[in-house]
Amino acid sequence: MNDKTNSKIELRKIFLSMVIPISFVFLFWIIYIIEISLNIQLSQYGLRARDISQWFGVLTMPFLHGSLEHILSNTVSFIVLGSLLFYFYNNNAIQIFVWIYIFSGILTWIIARGSVVHIGASGMIYAFAGYIFTAGVISKNIRNMAISLIVVFLYGSMIWGIFPMKNNISWEGHLAGFVVGITIALMYIPIKRKEQEKIYCQFDDCPDSSDSDEIEIKYFYDNNKKENYIYSKSQDNSNTTENDETRIKYLYKNN
Repeated sequence: MNDKTNSKIELRKIFLSMVIPISFVFLFWIIYIIEISLNIQLSQYGLRARDISQWFGVLTMPFLHGSLEHILSNTVSFIVLGSLLFYFYNNNAIQIFVWIYIFSGILTWIIARGSVVHIGASGMIYAFAGYIFTAGVISKNIRNMAISLIVVFLYGSMIWGIFPMKNNISWEGHLAGFVVGITIALMYIPIKRKEQEKIYCQFDDCPDSSDSDEIEIKYFYDNNKKENYIYSKSQDNSNTTENDETRIKYLYKNN
């Protein structure tokens, strides 16, 4: 019964992690189909670097694609990496997604060549890859580090896309996205680590620690509320009965 419930929860989590990436890709295809059906070109509404009159290109660039090959290659990568972002970093995923969408376009607008129009969602894709890789490495979480290695294995060759090797490819967009992804990872992960240190602080860093400090970690089950509790307290004299709790004591001594 528990296995079935866990499976349903996991499937629901996977489905929810794909909703926003697939929604974005759906818009890619709607716009591309409109272009083909009406025999029009909307690429002129892409990003023109440092052109104030076309500031909206920062927002429209990811939705415009130049060819079927272009949109197909971006579709798979956008869904895979975007879903990984929402699945493994769901607490901040929406904020991260929005920052990536906005700032990858802004940085491209700043550094890109002004003589061409930049289109495509590859800047966001590079930002997803940069974030997932960096966040996994610095989080010191085995699961997230494993995902980083998988991203490197699947998309490691993307790194060549940030260099000016082909004139018809917006390598500036790739570079901007990659830099934005790494920067956002560095902004978010240390905050989370600091929060963890408040809960699991080392004794040398904890305030008011003496040469010999005793920490008592208590775990007990409330039969009335049917709930589990766990907390820690230094040299606690609690009224909780011995029958309701299991005590684990650690004695730390500073060198």
